[in-house]
Amino acid sequence: MSKKVLWAPWRMEYLQPEEKNDSCVFCELPSKANPREALIVDQGKAVYTVLNKYPYNSGHLMIIPLEHKAALTDLHASVLHALMEGASAAMDALERAFHPDGFNVGLNQGRAAGAGIPAHLHLHVVPRWNGDTNFMPVLSETKSLPQHLLATYDAIKENFHKKA
Repeated sequence: MSKKVLWAPWRMEYLQPEEKNDSCVFCELPSKANPREALIVDQGKAVYTVLNKYPYNSGHLMIIPLEHKAALTDLHASVLHALMEGASAAMDALERAFHPDGFNVGLNQGRAAGAGIPAHLHLHVVPRWNGDTNFMPVLSETKSLPQHLLATYDAIKENFHKKA
């Protein structure tokens, strides 16, 4: 039996190690001139919503406080409220754009809990579909995403704060 190879050359940019510096990517993203390039689908006064560059599923969003804080207990009540409103708006946009069967919503506080960027707290909203698990993650530690990030961005952005 011959081995099958999943060829995804566009993923190489994600595998290259990024230069380490003292700056915070979540603090820098809102200042980018082009929100689409930054993958920011919504911007509020206390939080912004961004498409995850390394998604678990297509449409994986993160709601990020503008303040650089590492712990949920460090956030002011108004920011906590904005975080939950952001999650609700994100779920509404994802529902309109992709019609998922459910959502995973959560945060990983601290490196030991799985936070990739532990210094800047962020809330994940991951759309889920019945049967969205398959053999790829189990056998090859590979997740197959059916849509390019920018196409996903466009579909979500178009549905943010849209009235029924």
